Parts: sequence; structure tokens; C-alpha cells
Amino acid sequence: MPKLALRFISGKYKGGEYLLKEGKEVVVGRSSELDIVLMEDMVSRRHAVLVQHGDKIHVEDRGSTNGTFVNGEKITTAVVGKGDRVLIGTSIMKVVDASDDAASINGASTSERKRGYQELGRTTMHSGARSMTGTIAEVPLPDLIQLFSTSKKTGTLVVMLDKVVARIHLEQGKIVHASLSDAPGMPSMKAITRVLSWEDGTFELLGPQPHSSAETINLPTEHILMEGLRQLDELRHKQAKLPPGQARLGVVHPLESRLAELSPAELDVFQLALTAPITVQGVFDRTAMNDSEAAVILDKLLKKKYLAVEGS
Repeated sequence: MPKLALRFISGKYKGGEYLLKEGKEVVVGRSSELDIVLMEDMVSRRHAVLVQHGDKIHVEDRGSTNGTFVNGEKITTAVVGKGDRVLIGTSIMKVVDASDDAASINGASTSERKRGYQELGRTTMHSGARSMTGTIAEVPLPDLIQLFSTSKKTGTLVVMLDKVVARIHLEQGKIVHASLSDAPGMPSMKAITRVLSWEDGTFELLGPQPHSSAETINLPTEHILMEGLRQLDELRHKQAKLPPGQARLGVVHPLESRLAELSPAELDVFQLALTAPITVQGVFDRTAMNDSEAAVILDKLLKKKYLAVEGS
């Protein structure tokens, strides 16, 4: 019989595991006598029940106010297996093979295990904080945003990769603004598409933070995600034809190609390199057009010998 556990990859139990037993109900909620106690206002008293049957877990929402989500979708009942994610409140639980640590936790008595979860809940959740943290490797950003959209969360999703900080502002699950620390003037849609390409990094959902109201996105979250992922697919294909991001570009001298043959958008990109040497990545960062469109123009300017990589 497989040993499965719920690994908390966000929320106040992050890093902990709860070992499941074949056929035994595990009740999750805010009430202190339950198996897993999540003391936060987004969790109902008896929120959901999980039961392992073989290598699958049956999940049932018990009429909770804010819902139970499996892999980003709100459910009434669902069957999950290894790798699937269950969201309750601000806690994301991933179904995994049980580790030795989880097995040792299971060795404690039921009352001791409950007391451990309850005490942790009392000391960390009663403050009213609603922060959710985790890693993009564990929870891909499109799935995470879909979770927040479906559960109508309001707050600021802060995503960090190396030294770059992205902020995605949500109101009732809708993305209204986004920014990147290394490109503060970048349009919100472009910033979101950039962040969707990140496959690593950490995230944290904080309370609402101020942002520029001059550029507010007014599109459904599903549309934003679909458009962003479409642009990324196109960009990955087109970037294979371009020099590396740190390659420095300059205007070809003498310039034999005619400027009159360039469109206004192409002239804008040409002007960036004419003003001063710039990298391929610098072009993407400084133009207002999306990265996919910029890649098409760069490819043309290089092929038609308006621009060239310095030193080549």
C-alpha cells in the first residue's frame, strides 16, 4: 500500500508533512478538534475532508465559504494523486510520497499529532496575517494566479528571482497592475508576460500595496494568462534566431539599407541602437511593444543589415 502525505508548500505549515492512512478521514478546518487545524478567517470550521484509497485521495469540500481548490479549480469533490495540489485558505498542500519524517510523525498518538497542528495554528495563525509563500518550482505561476483568481483574492503577489522583484496587484482575483524592479516603466501586460516565463524563484502573497493607477489592466485574468503564455511560446521560437541577450548591438557603418523602408515600430528599435550601443535584452526592456513583437523586428534589422552585433 503506498504511503502518501500532504506536504505544505505554502501557508503557515510550509515544509511540514501530514501522513495519510488508508481509508481514514482527515478533516481540515478552523475547529480546534479537527485533524489539521488552519486558524485563519478564510477557512471554515469544517472546511474539507480527505480520504486515501490506494494511490488516490478523495477530496470533498464541506460547503465552505471560500471553497476548496484542486490544481487551480474550485471543486465540490475530486480525486487527486501524487503531484496534485489542494488549496484551502492560504495553505497549498501537495500530494507526495511520505518521507521518513512524516512516518515518524505518524508514530505519535492521534491526540499528540492533533495537538501539534493545533498549537502551531494558535501560535502562527491567530495574528490575522494572510501571507502565502512558496516557490515557483513547486507551484507554477500560471497555476498560482489561477488559484487566486478563482478564490477572488485581493493583495499583492510578490515574486522574486535572483535580485529582480515582480509585483502583481490583485483585486478580487483580477490582475489590475504589474511591475518589475529592474524595469519600472514597463507596461503591466509586458511585465506579467516576463514573470510568467520564470521557472524558479519564490512568491509571497501580501496585503494590498499601493501601485500606479495611471495604467490599470481591465481584462479577465484568464485572458491575461492565455495571451501571456501565447506570447511566450512565440518568443521562445523567435529567440532561437537571435544573438544572446547580452550581445551588444550597433548600427551598421556604412549603412546601405534604406531607412525609408522601415515601419515606425522598426525605426523606434533602430533609434535605440543609434543613440548608443545597446544589448539585445536592453532592446526588449526599453521598447513598449511586447517581447515577441520586438524579437521579430530585431531579427529583421539584423538580417537586413541595419544592425549588427559588435565585434562580429
